[in-house]
Amino acid sequence: MNEKKDSELEIKQNESIDNKLVIKDNNKTFQNLNLKQWLIDQCLKLAIKSPTPVQTECIPEILKGNDVIAIAETGSGKTATFVLPILHQLFQDPYGIYALILTPTRELAYQISQQFKSLGRSASIRVCLITGGQDLAKESRELLTKPHIVVSTPGRMAHHIESKNIILNKIKFLVMDEADRLLEDNFNSQIEQIFKVIPENRQTLLFSATSTNVLKSLPSSSNRKPFVYGLDTQPTTVTELDQRYIFMPANMKDAVLFSLIDKFEQKNPYSLIMVFTNTCKYCQVLKMVAMNVGLKCVCIHSLMKQKDRIDSLNRFKSNIVKILFATDVASRGLDIPAIDLVVNHNVPTRAKDYVHRVGRTARAGRVGSAITLVNQFEVNLLHSIEDSIGKKLIEKKANNDEILKILTEITVLKRGSEIKLEEIEFGDKRKKKRKIV
Repeated sequence: MNEKKDSELEIKQNESIDNKLVIKDNNKTFQNLNLKQWLIDQCLKLAIKSPTPVQTECIPEILKGNDVIAIAETGSGKTATFVLPILHQLFQDPYGIYALILTPTRELAYQISQQFKSLGRSASIRVCLITGGQDLAKESRELLTKPHIVVSTPGRMAHHIESKNIILNKIKFLVMDEADRLLEDNFNSQIEQIFKVIPENRQTLLFSATSTNVLKSLPSSSNRKPFVYGLDTQPTTVTELDQRYIFMPANMKDAVLFSLIDKFEQKNPYSLIMVFTNTCKYCQVLKMVAMNVGLKCVCIHSLMKQKDRIDSLNRFKSNIVKILFATDVASRGLDIPAIDLVVNHNVPTRAKDYVHRVGRTARAGRVGSAITLVNQFEVNLLHSIEDSIGKKLIEKKANNDEILKILTEITVLKRGSEIKLEEIEFGDKRKKKRKIV
């Protein structure tokens, strides 16, 4: 398939809905939740037949007008939990801008906008996506049309507020998806700027896969008593996930990774693999090494143009390539049901980051595997994660003879890739941007 066609591929709408194999509450139906019939019909068209526990508990509260703080594991249907009642309420009093959805990453914002379009397709709702990496003038023109739903990252929304391109004083809903991340210090100034221009009588919905002390403190400090779901839940992983680790010296980690990928691909030629690493540069390096050893792969990190990030996701999700290298920019919210293996190239420093990473597999009742590569400097981090999630990871032994055979080749390819990135001044935003080789 040529590159032009690759870039034109779109993520399949019905696969991105918090999908049909999610564990359901068999005693409830969407009719029981008093949603409008056209929404129920649209759910059925997308093979969403029954509500999940978080949907069963939270949707009625949202329809009552209550604020909601909900913590639910990855793949549990959180996005549809706020999309459905917002669409239900919107068409009792349709106007724009009706709802503002904030999320920490561009990829998640894109996915949420697609879910609004999919579930609201029969009602012709207008959804506007506002993220970095897009044309500002085009976004401004689209905002002037007063779309029903605006999905945005905080920084980009703050920019439009400063430029007076958007009026938010009549919004009915504010949704903060991945709220634990949005309430961290690095988003403070942007969130405060947004809160200054939205009405106090709005309905606020906060969703996350992991609870934090900040989230736990909100119910007692709020003037409006919110409905709370799963707030005391500790970071945890699903029972369908097989979790293992491989221990090796630091200088052998890359060789272990590519040996692992090779063996997994041989046994599972149609499966998707997602590899997480901790920096944009290492993500790019691993992708370059993988291509040099003949692996078809893509990568996603924050230094890529938005168009290229979406294109990488589309190619991966459409099974054109089987391997995705990513930083934590892709660890939250992305729903790619067919991922069978997640590899942590580094041990995350926080348990909740581990939970989000491995949550890309074993989604919606499916089984999946997660393997974390641990060197001699990361043992304490692994133990901390095990303590937090209440589970000991199983050790997986590496075949040292096989790894030693490829160690020199991988080391040379890695160094060559690093030199190429140094030559194009990769990652230095102050320098003139040059094409990555």
